[in-house]
Amino acid sequence: MCGGVEAREAEKAFKVYFPSPKAAFPVVLVDGGVLGWVRWGKREGETGIGPRGGWAKLETIERGGWDKYRPRPALGLVDRFMEKDGQRTSHWFDVPDGYALRCLVTGEGDDRRVFVVTSSPPEEYAWVHDRWPQLALL
Repeated sequence: MCGGVEAREAEKAFKVYFPSPKAAFPVVLVDGGVLGWVRWGKREGETGIGPRGGWAKLETIERGGWDKYRPRPALGLVDRFMEKDGQRTSHWFDVPDGYALRCLVTGEGDDRRVFVVTSSPPEEYAWVHDRWPQLALL
């Protein structure tokens, strides 16, 4: 489901974990707009447009379940993402060069949020988790 990411700013790498209320990572809109670091998801009691959590199931997007939030397609510019297996062990996976996390962005300004699009994992990673971040070409 992507519980963490590693992103860069200049030459420094940052590991970001979703449970942190300050979790954010760099995002660009698919139409070319650069947003910079955007807060990841929405937690209980936070303002902003979108459901609680940090992920958007592809199946829910496809059936229109996200339409009410008026999301914009975006790309998460991260080098790696982390998944935990059934024993809660963390596993880091590289995002291939030229790819990014497929995301949705809701809201504007301080209420802007990014949600990672997930679907079923590739067969070789089904042992790790039942949901997997979608990758997209930059």
